[in-house]
Amino acid sequence: MIKISRQNRILVIQIHRPEKKNALVPDMYRDMASALESVTDNNDKAVLIKGATNCFTAGNDISDFASNAKPEDVTVSHRFMLALLRCQVPVVAQVQGMAIGIGTTLLLHCDFVYCDESAKFAMPFINLGLVPEYASSYILPRISGNLAAAELLMLGEAFGAEKALKCGIITECVPSDDIDAHVERVLSKLVSLPSHAMQQTKALLRNQEVAITQHIETELKVFAEAMVSAPAKEAFAAFLEKRPINTDIYK
Repeated sequence: MIKISRQNRILVIQIHRPEKKNALVPDMYRDMASALESVTDNNDKAVLIKGATNCFTAGNDISDFASNAKPEDVTVSHRFMLALLRCQVPVVAQVQGMAIGIGTTLLLHCDFVYCDESAKFAMPFINLGLVPEYASSYILPRISGNLAAAELLMLGEAFGAEKALKCGIITECVPSDDIDAHVERVLSKLVSLPSHAMQQTKALLRNQEVAITQHIETELKVFAEAMVSAPAKEAFAAFLEKRPINTDIYK
């Protein structure tokens, strides 16, 4: 489930499904999208996205994704990511534990990302026979460089806070016993500053919305084609059947 709360004009979105490592299903995307779309009406000045029980999110619930995936499920995650991209106020992400798949991808659309030393990131789409999502193949080369982006997206291996900082994915790695207070200080500072100037500054910093949105649409088309490919079907079947992937299919 998604827990939504507001305090001091800060919208807090907490991913709360600890029994599944905060893995995401369509209803959760829908709730997060609705919350982000309500920012203007609620006069929020900042957004915080975090996970429950020292875990950000394991990404999509692969069991649900592989066995129950429907075209409209892609639509709700798409709606969430567009709402995040278009959010006019600063978005802060607090990452502890794993941030897998879209758990890393969404960070590219946040304005501040703070993690602790327990954070583990990965964009393992290639391992599932899939392709990058939500403009990660557009943004990563621009913030990390082509070689680093290729390593992250074409090998799909997990990486820690040090590499995430080097690649420009996080703002800072903060000791775990100080991360709550640190994020609170940042949020307090953000809401104390002039709202209009803050929103204008964000708009100027992120003036590539049209290009990013177009790239998202391109990725989405290729992603949909990859979803029905033989390698992806084999990867999902292997996951559900708890067996190794038959790599002969890649030959």
